[in-house]
Amino acid sequence: MKRTAHAHWKGTLKEGAGELTTQSTTLNNTQYSFLARFADGVGTNPEELIGAAHAGCFTMAVGAALTQAGFTPNDLDTDATVELDMAPPTIKGIHLELKGSAIEGVSEEKFKEIAEGARANCIVSRALSVPITLNVTYA
Repeated sequence: MKRTAHAHWKGTLKEGAGELTTQSTTLNNTQYSFLARFADGVGTNPEELIGAAHAGCFTMAVGAALTQAGFTPNDLDTDATVELDMAPPTIKGIHLELKGSAIEGVSEEKFKEIAEGARANCIVSRALSVPITLNVTYA
């Protein structure tokens, strides 16, 4: 299986602009620029997309692991914060913040154990070479 995306860019780094399109066309000529990446401009940016991909993959992995363990997942919500250092521009790490609601038969300890396994083993986590931290809230 292969997934594809396309990026187009025109102009200088600071004054130029580009569009991103994904195979599914969920992103379809979605704008990105220097200002969207390093300031408060309109559009998306690669770091935001890495965070979204990581949050989505990790949350699905938690749901899959709960299901494989015989539990029915309830609401699972993950925020991913990508830390970008500007000198030189480098992703320093990603912090995942998982919130789960009561899942019948799952203790807080078991939920955290499953979440840690997903943090280490989801596809996106394994593709990244940065520190990944996790905080779990289970109610």
